[in-house]
Amino acid sequence: MRRLTTTTAVTVLILPLAGCAGSASGQQDPKRLTVSTFGFGLDQFENNIVEPFEKETGIEVQIESGDNAERLTKLRLKRSDPDVDVVMISDLFARQGREQGLFDKIDPSAVPNLKKIHAFAKDKDGYAPAYTYQLLGMLYRSDKVSSAPGIKDLWKAEHKGKIALPDISTSAGVPFLYSTAATFGSGPRDTDTAFKKLSGNTTNVLKYFSRSTEVVSLLERGEVEMAPALDLFAIDPVKAGKPIAWAPLDKGRYVVSNTAQLVKGAHNKAGAEKFINYLLSKEAQEKAAATFHDKPVNKDARIPADITKVVGDAATDPTADGFTIPDLKLAAKNNDDWVDRFEREVSG
Repeated sequence: MRRLTTTTAVTVLILPLAGCAGSASGQQDPKRLTVSTFGFGLDQFENNIVEPFEKETGIEVQIESGDNAERLTKLRLKRSDPDVDVVMISDLFARQGREQGLFDKIDPSAVPNLKKIHAFAKDKDGYAPAYTYQLLGMLYRSDKVSSAPGIKDLWKAEHKGKIALPDISTSAGVPFLYSTAATFGSGPRDTDTAFKKLSGNTTNVLKYFSRSTEVVSLLERGEVEMAPALDLFAIDPVKAGKPIAWAPLDKGRYVVSNTAQLVKGAHNKAGAEKFINYLLSKEAQEKAAATFHDKPVNKDARIPADITKVVGDAATDPTADGFTIPDLKLAAKNNDDWVDRFEREVSG
């Protein structure tokens, strides 16, 4: 197995390696597969997911890595002859790629583990499912805030300079925009009201964070008291006994998913579907949960106590706890406009 770590700046250097998954003329090699994934935890990903898959199937996996945006851009550039078979990517970027015709539907008979996952993780239009999910809520200092804060607490004068908000480009950004719209407007689609409310709250905001590691550090140092964020980032601090907690929002509870998409025109479609199926297996789901705190979508997978301590019953079935899927189609349609508005009206 060979890992190809990519960034936008070096994309041109790796394009000749398209033959790793198949030749430039489109010939398939059923024993080679290229997987594009996130740029963190690669060693653990190789050890816990890729190597067992290779051993089980005899398929050699090549890995490319990077952030969501750069990897989606590369897919667009290579759409006529893709050199990637599977893309592990967050739900909003997956929807953007789908709208741009970069992803293909899967054959359910080739992914039998689809039958074992929660309904909310399945794509109703036949595209690849989510293999893990996170939940939007509030990270907060339990020694500074007496009870779990709600959305409106972010606007209270006593928290001036003591909150952090997600940049709209982060995984929590759009769901938080919808939560703000649902709290102060006519509903989650009332994003104009949300932008107005956010633009009027700049004095309370110490930081608009683009990486969740930033907000965890701010909380640990006591520079901020609360921040809308995904539950994933509370697990290690809570495990370490730090005065940090996470709670669902009082309004606007959203599931944020990571998906494994089949690339349209993939050179090894059969191998790609086998890999997606493996990601959904009980074995892989449990390893990912233990290693990355990835909450399983496979209903038979055991959930580590570190996760349930933070998330509670929502770690088993988020829909029963009031969580829903955000309107990704609306977000994909308005992505460029919303990013521009956020920079001009809010964070700028």
